[in-house]
Amino acid sequence: MATDLDLEASGHDDAPVTTSKKNHPDGALLAEAVTINRSAEELFAFWRDPTNLVGVLDNVNAIEPIDANRSRWTVKAPAGREVGWESIITNEVPNQEISWQSAPGADVSNSGRIEFREVAGRGTVVRAVMSYDPPAGVVGQLIAKLFQREPRIQTRRDLRRFKQLMETGEIATSARTLAQLQKEDG
Repeated sequence: MATDLDLEASGHDDAPVTTSKKNHPDGALLAEAVTINRSAEELFAFWRDPTNLVGVLDNVNAIEPIDANRSRWTVKAPAGREVGWESIITNEVPNQEISWQSAPGADVSNSGRIEFREVAGRGTVVRAVMSYDPPAGVVGQLIAKLFQREPRIQTRRDLRRFKQLMETGEIATSARTLAQLQKEDG
């Protein structure tokens, strides 16, 4: 994958994290990390199966596997809308990282990488680095923030949800969220 932008991983000066902004130079870049008390092997195996992610990634409505390296994502957008794209795994290092990019024609063009770095005695640092081209540019980013759909905020929340699930076997749900889910279920 061509890389035009390099970021150094937190605490890993010798391990640059890269993602491409070549096609969309005005795209937004984000990086978030969390330490999870599980092995990199366990976390990687869970993340590698895209059907597992629907329960962890709050804004994701559906992920439909196409083949071993491609899947179709449908995600919540502001104002009750949905956006979608085909995601293609572009690089995979077992138990260490998965890189992807959206196929041409995506509603939200994006690329990124999820890394799994074991830290002796502390578990695994899971780091997500993404570049995305927000619909409607800066205005779209502001609207997304108002509706709590801004990718940086959501990525931070999703990594915390992943941590909860992997460490405790469940994701904590607030009373407000539970009431909203019950209302949606009818």
